[in-house]
Amino acid sequence: MGKKLYVGNLPFSATEQVLKDTFAQCGTVESVKIITDRDSGRSKGFGFVEMASDAEATAAISKLNGAEYEGRAMTVNEAKPMVPRDSGGGRGGFGGGGGNRGGRGGGFGRNRY
Repeated sequence: MGKKLYVGNLPFSATEQVLKDTFAQCGTVESVKIITDRDSGRSKGFGFVEMASDAEATAAISKLNGAEYEGRAMTVNEAKPMVPRDSGGGRGGFGGGGGNRGGRGGGFGRNRY
């Protein structure tokens, strides 16, 4: 298995084929994925390229990090493993704060001092 690279600061017009052709200058490209917005389908301006070997990945980082792509300097580095997200919701709650800070206190019910 090769090494996955993060590619950032891409123009929204970038295509996976052009990215593949660009990275093919440095070796065998196993896969290319430009990340898109789930709702609009528009590019988020970054993606991932998997090179066949560590040596090819290192060559791609050396050659393409900071290289101009449609007027933008690409960011190319080793992709970090994805951090697992917490399952379930739990973002909300009943607010916070309260206390004696002079502003509105959050929380459920009334503020108690």
